[in-house]
This record gives sequence, structure tokens and C-alpha cells, in this order.
Amino acid sequence: MARIHALLYCAERPLSTDEVMACLDVSRGNANMNLRSLVDWTLVDKTHRSGSRKDYYRAETDVWQITARIIEERQRREVHPVRSRLEECANLLVQDGASVEEHLESERTLHQRLTSLIDLLKVLEGVSEALLPLVRNRDVDQIEQLLAVALRRGESESTPSSSDPS
Repeated sequence: MARIHALLYCAERPLSTDEVMACLDVSRGNANMNLRSLVDWTLVDKTHRSGSRKDYYRAETDVWQITARIIEERQRREVHPVRSRLEECANLLVQDGASVEEHLESERTLHQRLTSLIDLLKVLEGVSEALLPLVRNRDVDQIEQLLAVALRRGESESTPSSSDPS
């Protein structure tokens, strides 16, 4: 899919499925399936030419729009469903109001691991939700400021303090 998207992004005009197949040496099924996915992700538009019955495809060329759409779709299709399923699994371990502490050690360990994954996904969702409006608005200055703060914070946490004996 990435190769097809790159081809359409670089093309100066909309391309037909046949042209995509010929340029990338992919099967019709592969081209159709991935073009349909790119249209679903709103990264590519399907167009028509007068006098032709073929469908033609044109990629969005605004990298900020592309990035925003990818963030949105990854969240919707991947992160949210995974977090939801992990929460369901974690909840199965503590049904009927029982405390996780009342379970076997292996179940407590599994619950803790699931909870850690859920917490990480929540953080990633938060980062995406904070970043998305800045990407949509092409706010390079704000994005750079956030990155600088994050990098400084990461450096300060990885640098041992003077009172640290190691």
C-alpha cells in the first residue's frame, strides 16, 4: 500500500489501476485492494476522465493533511480497538467485584502486564490527541516547542544526578 501511495503522491496526474499495476509490477487484485484502502483512509481520491470508463486515482499532496489522516486512522483502526480488547481481557480477570489480589500469582502478573499495556496506549492516545490539532493547523513552532520540552525532559531523566552513586 505504501508503494502505491508513494507512486500516486509523486505522479503529476491521476493514474489508472492499469498504470499502477504496470509501474509497480503488482497484480490487479493487489492494486485494487490497496487503492480501495487508500481511498478508505482518504489519502487518495478516485476520479474519472471524460471519455474513459476507467477509474483514476490521485493522492492528497499536502503532507500535513496526510499526516493528520494517518494519525486519525491509526487511532481509530488500531490503537482504540486494541486498548478496548485489552481492557476487556483485564476486566475478565477481576469479574464479580473480586480483587485481582485474590487470584493466582500468574493471573495477577497477567493483569499487571495488561494494565501496563493499557496505560501505554492511553499515553499514546493522549500524545496523538494533543498533536493532531497542531498538525492540522501546521503549527510547526508549537510542535518544535513540544518536542524540545520532551527531549529536555527525557535527557534530564536519563542523566544521573550528582547524588546518584552510580
